[in-house]
Amino acid sequence: MFKDKVVVITGGAGGIGKCIAEEFEKAGAKVCIIDIAENPYFVGDIGDEATLRSFAEKVISEHGKVDYLINNAPPLFKGIDECTYEEFNYALRVGVSAAFLLTKLFMPYFASGASVINISSSRDRMSQPQSESYAAAKGGISALTHALAVSLGGKVRVNSISPGWIDTNFTVYEGADAVQQPVGRVGNPLDIANMVLFLCSDKAGFITGENICIDGGMTRQMISHGEHGLGHITAQFLQPSAFTRSRYNSSDSFQLRHLEFFHLLT
Repeated sequence: MFKDKVVVITGGAGGIGKCIAEEFEKAGAKVCIIDIAENPYFVGDIGDEATLRSFAEKVISEHGKVDYLINNAPPLFKGIDECTYEEFNYALRVGVSAAFLLTKLFMPYFASGASVINISSSRDRMSQPQSESYAAAKGGISALTHALAVSLGGKVRVNSISPGWIDTNFTVYEGADAVQQPVGRVGNPLDIANMVLFLCSDKAGFITGENICIDGGMTRQMISHGEHGLGHITAQFLQPSAFTRSRYNSSDSFQLRHLEFFHLLT
């Protein structure tokens, strides 16, 4: 299905982006990655316009077309207390402007049946303290998705995916970390990569302008203290151990691991 298709992935050197790249490569696609981290195709900062233009020129000069554009690179994660004006704008350049510009640059070269997939976050609809730069960028790319879908209608399908808690190391969690999820586990990059490949396939040919939240059901779960035998999880959350360093949608930052579950508790 994807043999010899040209796939462009931002932030494809690690985490979710790397998994997406690997799955496309397994299916026979030609993958073009841009990432600030070391990778075999193009190393560069997508927050810089000149870098994006150079990258796009390289892709087109080598392949002459683009079948799928996956805007995955994570923006800066900083809150209002510490984030400067310049840093906030940089987060928007990485998280929103880069997706806009790459789509614009590739418009004359999108192949028949092309798709753009924007990786957003469940943080486009819910937040924790001190997450403004990341949340704003993810909210922006979700809105950009439906605008592009209408503008490019009949030429390119455009959809977005909002991951919830995705452990990029494929760690298997037990106890409260798993129980709080309606599906009984924490997500992994394949949960996102599989949806990306589906949305790029002909099977999703009638889907455009949509955002699909892949979070194990967390944002649909209404819970009050003591309901469904989950009071013990609340108690665990209130311990200092609940504040840990984790990877969330490929973004390194201190976070409340359970916030998407517990912010509704009263």
